[in-house]
Amino acid sequence: MKVPVRTERDGAVLSIMIDREERRNALNESVASAIISALDAAEANRDIRAVVLTGAGEKAFCAGGDLQPAADGTPFTIDPANPRHYVAGLLTRMERCSLPIIGRINGHALAGGFGLLCACDLVVAREDALLGVSEVKVGLFPMMILPFLLRNLPNRLLMELCLTGEPITGAEAKAAGIINYAVPGAELDAKVSWLLDRVTGKSPTGIRLGKQGLRNIREMSMANALEYAQFMLVNMARTGDAKEGFAAFNEKRAPNWTAE
Repeated sequence: MKVPVRTERDGAVLSIMIDREERRNALNESVASAIISALDAAEANRDIRAVVLTGAGEKAFCAGGDLQPAADGTPFTIDPANPRHYVAGLLTRMERCSLPIIGRINGHALAGGFGLLCACDLVVAREDALLGVSEVKVGLFPMMILPFLLRNLPNRLLMELCLTGEPITGAEAKAAGIINYAVPGAELDAKVSWLLDRVTGKSPTGIRLGKQGLRNIREMSMANALEYAQFMLVNMARTGDAKEGFAAFNEKRAPNWTAE
């Protein structure tokens, strides 16, 4: 049986590829579980500094959920005894990942696939890739990914995408600030590598604790956020990476990060 997700390590980077090109790299429970397992393994290895999430081929990053109609005709069901859908579980795991996740958007990212894009920390996409949420065309609404859409999209654009179901291009998404970079397909890997070099050369401890702090501060009031930020900053200053960073700065040399 074909494995739906492939992983490959290159130095400090773990690449996770949805390998269902024949299904436009659509999401199902097996894909979600495999991505979660790969993130768990990456976090358990202190030598891994970043994760790349991508899809197989050149047509689709991820075309959304692999909807298989139930006997009553509904596109999917949720077990009342276990109401957490696999897409929600995957997005939650991505949100809680302590490593930076870079989306390599090799093709169209639609519906749940657009949600995966928005759950990444940084995104490099093909400028001609189509990005959007098409749920309204089949009588649905992008409910499961709305928290990530709200975080990444301007309100007017969010409403247009959700109400019309019509996609935008990677180039348009870059202009709107939804993604970091939009490039021709032939330049995708070079741009991803360039961005990875800029990320993996920085303090892994600073990034790990910083992502934790950012995740928590998003949910706080201003007063609580400022109090929590002071606490986090004092504790970060005690880490091995912070001490090494200040020493390297004063000695005018490159830091030797230990992820401690």
